[in-house]
Amino acid sequence: MEGVALAFLALIVIGVLAVSLSRQRKRAANLDLEDKSWLRTAPAEVEPGFGAAPVRDFHVHGHQARVTFDVPLPDQDDRVLNDLLVDEAVEVVREKRHALPIGDVTEIVVFAGRDEVKEVGRSRLPAPGELPPPIEREVFNLTHIARDPFASQFEVDHTVSYDTAVRVPADELRPLLQDLRVPQGLDRGLRARGVDPDAVTGPEFILALLEMFGYKVTPQGEPDVYLATKDNLRTFIRTDSFDPGEHPELEEGLVRKFVAEFATSGADRGMFISDKYGPFMTHDIEASDRRIRFVTRERAQGFIDSMALG
Repeated sequence: MEGVALAFLALIVIGVLAVSLSRQRKRAANLDLEDKSWLRTAPAEVEPGFGAAPVRDFHVHGHQARVTFDVPLPDQDDRVLNDLLVDEAVEVVREKRHALPIGDVTEIVVFAGRDEVKEVGRSRLPAPGELPPPIEREVFNLTHIARDPFASQFEVDHTVSYDTAVRVPADELRPLLQDLRVPQGLDRGLRARGVDPDAVTGPEFILALLEMFGYKVTPQGEPDVYLATKDNLRTFIRTDSFDPGEHPELEEGLVRKFVAEFATSGADRGMFISDKYGPFMTHDIEASDRRIRFVTRERAQGFIDSMALG
């Protein structure tokens, strides 16, 4: 089954690259701007959108519509990500045209970045003020995939598989993402949604993956507690991030608190996410209640792999 999943993923990547190259040929080669002074102005309020790249700024300058995304760019230039942002910019202009006339616009210029904003591409319009047909925007919102890879976490038989750490190697832990292999497709998808995989904690990374797969993640009244909802299925989530100086293993008292919270939450499933190691008691809890799962440091790579191949 894994071979079939890998082959299917490869076909998707090839298709995206083919579309990207086709679109690239249609775009203007000139990437210089005669006026970049506006990039030094304070950014406007970010406009987040579900499944869409967050917009930092939009305005019309002469014959150009300029769209700036609050998207963290990778160190190496990613032409596929750039092309996706250009396509998204066209849809941003489509939404804004009712409030800001674009009759004289002949080109859409796209910028992105966090600390350093730079141009990532352009799209010439078929005619002044005329936008190309709408495209599918939810490239990285995988809400409607046939099988939800997140659900597979609750199907693992923990009466057979022991995933807890045998020993904790050190009192200080590196940032979790430094020890994980993140598939490029997931990295690209998170960046397109405004999430920087290089800067978030392990729990923040996994919560962002859930949102990318169509879960509505809502903070609850208490810090580090969330409710993830999809298809009327509710998952109670507690997170615990490692801070320097802390013990690198989950506190058993916090684990018991999570179990009690889930029991009174009314949710269908419960998940504890942490970039610390899990104590052996988590196995016993999962074996006795299959609605509960722990995604701790030693299980994070498996979780990411299941999301990539789902």
